[in-house]
Amino acid sequence: QVQLVESGGGLVQAGGSLRLSCAASGRTLRSYTMGWFRQAPGKEREFVARIWWTGGSLYYANSVKGRFTISRDNAKNTVYLQMNSLKPEDTAIYYCAGGCSVNGCLEESQYDYWGQGTQVTVSS
Repeated sequence: QVQLVESGGGLVQAGGSLRLSCAASGRTLRSYTMGWFRQAPGKEREFVARIWWTGGSLYYANSVKGRFTISRDNAKNTVYLQMNSLKPEDTAIYYCAGGCSVNGCLEESQYDYWGQGTQVTVSS
């Protein structure tokens, strides 16, 4: 059984930065694409970013491109999301997703494992 545990969320002012971490345990996910999704109040969960197992093929939602950076450390079985220039509209629960082994990995249904989420609140 795989467990994904996110950390690093919190309250930050607009323009600030946060770094989210997602640690996997129970099984290595180093051979799989990992991703981040988010869900704002009253909205559906949406894709944010994903990274191949090699650390390459980074892909971002247009809304975060140029501000967020996804990375991974396979030795630590951990994925990161560096979030800079945060905006109030980035306020959401951020979820780590793992275990995608198909092309794309932009859809929730393509991931096998999910974390419990971490709250990010950006004040104006």
